[in-house]
Amino acid sequence: MLGHSEGFLGNRHLNIERRVDGTPNLSGFGNLLYHQKGGLPIISPSSRGGFWPPCVRRMDGLMKIFFSVGEPSGDLHGSNLIQELKRHDPDIECVGFGGPRMQKAGCHLLVDLTQFAVMFFVRVLLNLHKFFGFARQAEKYFKQHDVDAVVLIDYPGFNWAIAKRARRHGIPVYYYGVPQLWAWAPWRIRKMRKNVTYALCKLPFEEKWYRDRGCDAKYVGHPFFDELVAHQSDQSFIEELQQQPTPLVTILPGSRTQEVETQLPWFLKAVSLIREQIPDARFAIAAFKESQAEFASTLVEESGLDIDVYTGRTPELMQAADCCMACSGSVSLELMYHQKPTVILYHMSKLLYRYARIMVNIRYITLVNLIASAKPFEPLTVPWSQDHPDCEDIPMPEYPTCTDKSEVVAEHVIQWLGDHRRYNESVSQLATLAEMYGHPGASQRAAVFILESLTGKSLTTAKSAA
Repeated sequence: MLGHSEGFLGNRHLNIERRVDGTPNLSGFGNLLYHQKGGLPIISPSSRGGFWPPCVRRMDGLMKIFFSVGEPSGDLHGSNLIQELKRHDPDIECVGFGGPRMQKAGCHLLVDLTQFAVMFFVRVLLNLHKFFGFARQAEKYFKQHDVDAVVLIDYPGFNWAIAKRARRHGIPVYYYGVPQLWAWAPWRIRKMRKNVTYALCKLPFEEKWYRDRGCDAKYVGHPFFDELVAHQSDQSFIEELQQQPTPLVTILPGSRTQEVETQLPWFLKAVSLIREQIPDARFAIAAFKESQAEFASTLVEESGLDIDVYTGRTPELMQAADCCMACSGSVSLELMYHQKPTVILYHMSKLLYRYARIMVNIRYITLVNLIASAKPFEPLTVPWSQDHPDCEDIPMPEYPTCTDKSEVVAEHVIQWLGDHRRYNESVSQLATLAEMYGHPGASQRAAVFILESLTGKSLTTAKSAA
């Protein structure tokens, strides 16, 4: 026979079951350590960093989940996750930091953090005071409101601070799209163990990597594939582009403004070289937002090249293209899904390049190449080259560089457009990977995992009972 008494965790009320003798019943509370201090129950971290109680619910029965998302791509993943959470429980309240897509999905935004998506050391420093202010705002919210869980998506520098503050208040933290510590900062795994409850992994090799280092990790798949399946492309626009008899090369210079500014001049130089060999080749630039399109149009006009610039047409331009030139990033997964031969360029300063050579602990910078590789955590001893005997035949030729690689980038495109055999080999390689890893359902799997771990109940069982 069980009775109930009201407990307190940080600023959150708990319903703690008690046995007949008055001792607390902690079954279902995972790795919690429970003790009394001043008459209040204290919940402490387990030896592996866990500190969360399943079944933590507010006294009104409603659930509140706080999101922290800073990247445009994370905004999209977050919006899909919110939709899946609300599909299971329409009364879930979502609040926090995110972007316009999350807001449209039903998240109450305290700050549109995607406006501050920055990279590179100097730019981060210039915005550092803003991020400190946002972190304080989050902690104030944790103090004043009942929050059942915090969901972090990408954006590790800032999200570490949010995870730390959530932990102070005993709030479980789910990292959806874990930082790629295996690539650039394996020593930071301590932060994951200490401050993150569950690591929800996007890539197939990540779960084992995190589990081997003491983190509770779960592979849920990459949310990009959810978005690809759900996206309704403008088929008439695609057909219009494909009906033209000349080949189309789509240029994807990145989603961040600083990426566009850095990469696009080198892509344009490659275009000039391609046009010398294939004069009738068409080119299109896919801009993420209008300001980037304006920059691209100005650069194109100054170059004297005939290139179309589009905003908000990235999926269509990918699908219509014969092949692509792209900045490194998650976009490679979408290109794999559509089986588009692509050459990857990531130009950086000499200082950053030297730093990356020292700090990066992986074989490739492109996600598709890492998935395809038999040894992703064995860095190359030489820069990748398709002609070097020690280099694998990777799906997407890639060039992280501080020098002019426009010529070799152009050579790949010229080869694909002029050699049907090489083109078909590339398409076949991408098709095999897409069949193995390009499956949707990450948002649904992540939502189910979050809700089941919070409530201690199986959603399948609950639906059957209903």
